[in-house]
Amino acid sequence: MNDSVLSLLSPENWPFSLEFLPQPVYIVGGAVRDAILGRTREYLDLDFVVPCEAVKVARKIATHYKAGFVLLDPQRQIARVVFPDATADFAQQEGDRLETDLHRRDFTVNAIAYNPHTQEIIDPLKGYVDLQQRLLRMISPANLEDDPLRLMRAYRQAAQLGFTISPDTQATIRSLSSHLTKVAPERVRVELSYMLANPQGTPWIANAWEDGLLPPFFKYATKESVTLLAVVDKVASQLAEILPQFALELAQYLRDTVKTTCLGVAKLASLVNSEGEIAEIELIQLTYSRAEIKAVTTALRVLPQLKKPLMSLREQYFLFQEAGLVFPASAILALAHGTSVEALIPLITRYLNPDDLVAYPTPLLSGRHLMLALNIPASPLVGKLLTEIAVAHIEGKISTAEQAIEFAAGLLDRD
Repeated sequence: MNDSVLSLLSPENWPFSLEFLPQPVYIVGGAVRDAILGRTREYLDLDFVVPCEAVKVARKIATHYKAGFVLLDPQRQIARVVFPDATADFAQQEGDRLETDLHRRDFTVNAIAYNPHTQEIIDPLKGYVDLQQRLLRMISPANLEDDPLRLMRAYRQAAQLGFTISPDTQATIRSLSSHLTKVAPERVRVELSYMLANPQGTPWIANAWEDGLLPPFFKYATKESVTLLAVVDKVASQLAEILPQFALELAQYLRDTVKTTCLGVAKLASLVNSEGEIAEIELIQLTYSRAEIKAVTTALRVLPQLKKPLMSLREQYFLFQEAGLVFPASAILALAHGTSVEALIPLITRYLNPDDLVAYPTPLLSGRHLMLALNIPASPLVGKLLTEIAVAHIEGKISTAEQAIEFAAGLLDRD
C-alpha cells in the first residue's frame, strides 16, 4: 500500500483526534476503498468498526467537539457523529473477530479494513485484487438477501466507480430481484437518484430494469422507455456543445433541499406513466417530494406543446408560465422524443435570457393598480386582465401602464 493511499486515511484529515479511539479500531467500507483507488472526497465520510461500546465512543467524541450525535441503531450499537465537513459512523463489531464482521458485508471491495493506529490493511476477501480489476464481487448470496438494498447498490456503485459486476454476482441479483420490494421505498429512491443524475448511471438503470429490480417500482416502463434514458443523455450532451449555459441549467438542483437535477427529472419522466395522475402515484410510492413530483408531472404536461412546429408569442408565454424552472427538463425530453434542435433553439435562447419578456414578463402594473384605475373589485377577472395585458405587452401592442389600463378598459367594454 503506497503512502499516498495511507495519507488519504490519515487522522490528520479527520475532524477529531485519534486519541479518542480505542485500540484496536478499524476504518471500513467506502473510505478505504476510495483511498486505495485514489478517489478524494470534499465531504469526509468515515465508517469505524469498534470492538465494544461503539455508541459510548461516538457520544464522547460528539460531546467533546460539540458535534451532532445521532443514535442510528441502539440494538446493533451504531451511532453517527456529524461535523460541518465530515460524518463519522461508529458500529459495534459483528462477531468475535474483525474477519467475521468483514465476511458479513456486501462486496469484497467494501470489506477491506484499515487500522489507523498501526496503519495495517486487513483484506481477508481479496478486495484489493477486485479493486485492481475494477470488479464488484459479492461476498455471498446470503449477504445480499439479508439486506436486499445491496442488490440495487451494486448497480449504483458500479456506475459511481466505473466498475463491472462479476457474472456470478449479477446472476445472483437476478435470482433475488423480487426481494427488493421488501426494502423501504425511500432507500431504493436514494440509490436510483444517483444513477438518474449522472450519464454513467444510465446503462446501469437499464441493467437494473432488465434484471428485474425496477419493474415493481415503474410498472408502466417498457424497454423503449428505458432505452429513452440514453437518448436523453445524448441530446443533453449535444445541446451542451451548442449552448454550454444550458448544460449548467440541466445540472441545477430543483431546490437546495431537493437533490434532483433537471436532467434527473427528464429521465424520471421517461420511466413513469405519461399520464400525470398515474405518474404521481408511482412517484409518491417511491417517496419523492412534492417538488420532484410537480416537476416530473409538469414536464410531462408541457411535452406535447414542445412538439408543435411553430408557436405564437401567446402560446410561448403560456408555455413558459406553465413550465417555469422545469423548462430545461421539458426541452430535453422533447428532443429525446424527436423534436428538432432547430425548433427548440429559439425557445431555449429565450429561457437563457433573463431579460426576455416572453420567458420572463415584466408586469406593467399590479392587480391593485388595475382595480383602482378601473374601479373593479378583487376577483378572477383581475387575473385574466393581467394575463391579457402581459400577452399584449410581449406582442408589442402596449408598452406603458397607461396603455395597459386603456387596453384592459377596452376588454371590459367589449365584454
